[in-house]
Amino acid sequence: MNSIYIVEDDEAIRELVIYALKKEGFEVKGFESGKELFEQSPPDLYILDIMLPGEDGYTILKKIRSMVSTKSIPVIMLTSKTSEFDKVRALDMGADDYVEKPFGVMELISRVKAVLRRYIGSDKPTVLQSGKLVLDVDKHEVKVDGNQIYLTLKEFDLLYYLMKNMNIVLSRDQIMNEVWGFDFEGETRTVDVHIRTLRMKLGDAGENIQTVRGVGYKFGG
Repeated sequence: MNSIYIVEDDEAIRELVIYALKKEGFEVKGFESGKELFEQSPPDLYILDIMLPGEDGYTILKKIRSMVSTKSIPVIMLTSKTSEFDKVRALDMGADDYVEKPFGVMELISRVKAVLRRYIGSDKPTVLQSGKLVLDVDKHEVKVDGNQIYLTLKEFDLLYYLMKNMNIVLSRDQIMNEVWGFDFEGETRTVDVHIRTLRMKLGDAGENIQTVRGVGYKFGG
């Protein structure tokens, strides 16, 4: 069953979309704003309104596309902004589709199914394993020897990036760009701090994260 998160501050629209999608067999959660969105395990699809209290839909979309664990998840923008500029901006930022308000429920459901079809069967690995260490992208869960390890979002994204590129040496700059994004105003020391914390949380399994002196890190399973 595909899971969908919708961020829409208009309760009537939000509940209508939730009801319609559930009737089609989807698992759906609704949010009034993006505040709690990233405290959840990633879904199979996001539906985002643009005009929201606090962070707008563009900002949320940018966050989704900047995190390793969510960057490949499809996004549909649902909004009353109808100018060509707004559509182009959303699509250029990585949105997969754009539905204007007012919209027909059946059209939205059709768009949702079409977007999901494009992603079903993709080669994105959902479970990565190395010995006793298992990372499950769909559940946003990490286990060592069957015991769950609680990681922050960035720690999870960092581990995912390392494991996805097993035995490949990654520079600090590569890691910064991929996990934190090109526009992150930080230092590569941030990578070292997160690596140290990640090793500590993973215990013996953290020994797989190897330091390559003068270059960066690699995950050697």
